[in-house]
Amino acid sequence: MNRRTLSDGHVTHLVRDAAAAPSMHNTQPWRFRYLRGGRVLEMRAAPGRVLPHSDPRQRALHLGCGAALLNLRVALVHEGWYPQARLRPDPADPGLLATVRPAALGTAGSGLAALYPAIHRRHSSRHPFDETRIPDRIRTALSDAADREEAMLTFPSPWHLEEVLDLLEEAEARNLTDPGSSQDLAEWTHLDDTSSPGTAPDGVPGYAFGPSKLGGKAPMRDFAGNRPVAGRASARFEGTPQLAVLSTAHDRPEDWLRAGQAMERVLLLATLEGLSTSFASQALEWSDLRWPLRDPVSGIGHAQIVLRLGYGPEGPGTPRRPVPDILDIEP
Repeated sequence: MNRRTLSDGHVTHLVRDAAAAPSMHNTQPWRFRYLRGGRVLEMRAAPGRVLPHSDPRQRALHLGCGAALLNLRVALVHEGWYPQARLRPDPADPGLLATVRPAALGTAGSGLAALYPAIHRRHSSRHPFDETRIPDRIRTALSDAADREEAMLTFPSPWHLEEVLDLLEEAEARNLTDPGSSQDLAEWTHLDDTSSPGTAPDGVPGYAFGPSKLGGKAPMRDFAGNRPVAGRASARFEGTPQLAVLSTAHDRPEDWLRAGQAMERVLLLATLEGLSTSFASQALEWSDLRWPLRDPVSGIGHAQIVLRLGYGPEGPGTPRRPVPDILDIEP
């Protein structure tokens, strides 16, 4: 066993890395607790950070927490530990999403350490990408990354891509007229922060909205909704967006956590490969639109997230809650 100990400062840095993960509307729906005596980190769902209308089953919450868990594992391996992670270890405590115990480094951590430089470089880019096709080598590597986390990443064939784009367009149209979706958006976006970080430690600031879509087929969520944003630019987006659908064999909370880890592993690798990324999750917020997103060839799997990938501007960083607000350290 590794006899090193984790200092409080070390735990703080690990949690800061974990919290760089993406989450729907940047709600950051996680809390951490480190138990010194047991040398174990707990990750819990954060009360009050649920999107009641857009995420009533808390599936997206689990995806975000899964992404934070992957970051934590990467950071631990980077520091020479092997993280022994357990998902939902206590059925009587559904708020306890995972525990992580640092142990001696082993081969099971292989490949994770290389992803560490991307943790704080990865940001969602809501700008137009160019039409350069992602090479097959990178597509295969991204699919393999998802597979390592027990998920499937597929790039839709041309005819299925058109169906996926239609579903996303329908979902975006619904969201713009749905009072509940508008309420979630209003609560977690900050129109006044249009040029630089403001005081809010969470949510999506105006400077990260990206330009409004003047044309093109990229499935962009308009974080402004029907609200005007002074000085916001418009742009034409790509005509043939490159999308990838991440799915799991089952659709339980533990599968959502696995999907979140797979999503983040894909995003970190994509960042290292020079790709920009964003999310296209609108259709996943409507049960009747989610099912047709699945791979039509196999007809199996549950779609968990749609990723937009390509070559374009890097996205700006969005705010993060201070570590003392999300971490408790106990004897």
